[in-house]
Amino acid sequence: MIEVKKEGIILSKTDLEFENEGVLNPAILREGDNVHVFYRAVRNGNHSTIGYCRLDGPLTVAERWDQPFIVPEFEYESQGVEDARIVKIDDLFYMTYTGYDGTNARGALAVSNDLKSFKKLGVIVPPITYAQFVFMAESAAKVNENYYHNHKFYYQESDPEKKIMLWDKNVIFFPRRINGNLVFLHRIRPGIQIVSVNSIKDLTPDFWEKYFLNLQDHIVMDPLHAHEANYIGSGCPPIETEHGWVLIYHGVRDSKKGLIYSACAALLDLEDPSKELARLPYALFSPEYDWEIRGEVNNVVFPTGTALFGNTLFIYYGAADSHIACASVSFQTLVAELLTYTKSDAK
Repeated sequence: MIEVKKEGIILSKTDLEFENEGVLNPAILREGDNVHVFYRAVRNGNHSTIGYCRLDGPLTVAERWDQPFIVPEFEYESQGVEDARIVKIDDLFYMTYTGYDGTNARGALAVSNDLKSFKKLGVIVPPITYAQFVFMAESAAKVNENYYHNHKFYYQESDPEKKIMLWDKNVIFFPRRINGNLVFLHRIRPGIQIVSVNSIKDLTPDFWEKYFLNLQDHIVMDPLHAHEANYIGSGCPPIETEHGWVLIYHGVRDSKKGLIYSACAALLDLEDPSKELARLPYALFSPEYDWEIRGEVNNVVFPTGTALFGNTLFIYYGAADSHIACASVSFQTLVAELLTYTKSDAK
């Protein structure tokens, strides 16, 4: 087992209107000694914007804005701009986030060349309903049946007359082009899938139809171990090493106390990240402190960003959907531990 140090809470909610219900799930970008934190700020009524703060080093808050950095502007994000992640590819910053309209939650993209102003490019995940997805998933060969057995999740509390889109969240770009393409992970329950395109403009309805008819080819990981038995989702932008991409993701299991979210780790192939090389058979860390166990949503650690200082990897996460916290681990030790679980039959 890897030794993980819980560094504690970095940010909590304030009395400011835009973040008076909770702060959580930050996008993280290190530049020199600074760590930029673009966090989900929730006001009463579950309306989310993106707030901003800057850390001096990995843990010390040096600056925090008293107003949102990014706010909803379009119908697809009318109730929330949620759970951002960020990477820099070439000279452009890619910020992905979940746009929530009160019914549908779907991955969207904004870009910037200066980190000051972002241009929203809209929803980039498939523009299809859940019913359309089920039809295509059932037509695809050898797909885990759990991909199209989520009727209860989609319909149990919703107006049957509403057009319920396929929920596709946790969109996370790799921080460089791979074989000339932009590559990102996304999550349709219960697993993690991958997309590779030359340009965002290639994400057409025709592209997605072909994609889903060959869905099995695009599944990177499905739930495997007990701590992730219900579903998994990509968490932090992948970290490049000579051995492969280190992916910190979240795994969810059911318990008598409800769902429990843990931070998990895997290793993906460097030039073909659709191949899973290794996965820890245990959670990297799980809820253990009161501020992780009790909050707006109980029993949640939800990793969304990392910063590497020397050999120490700082993992930033949402704690019980109420706070932003940080854990740290020896990066060299983590990679070595992953390599001990290398799959001989890697996909």
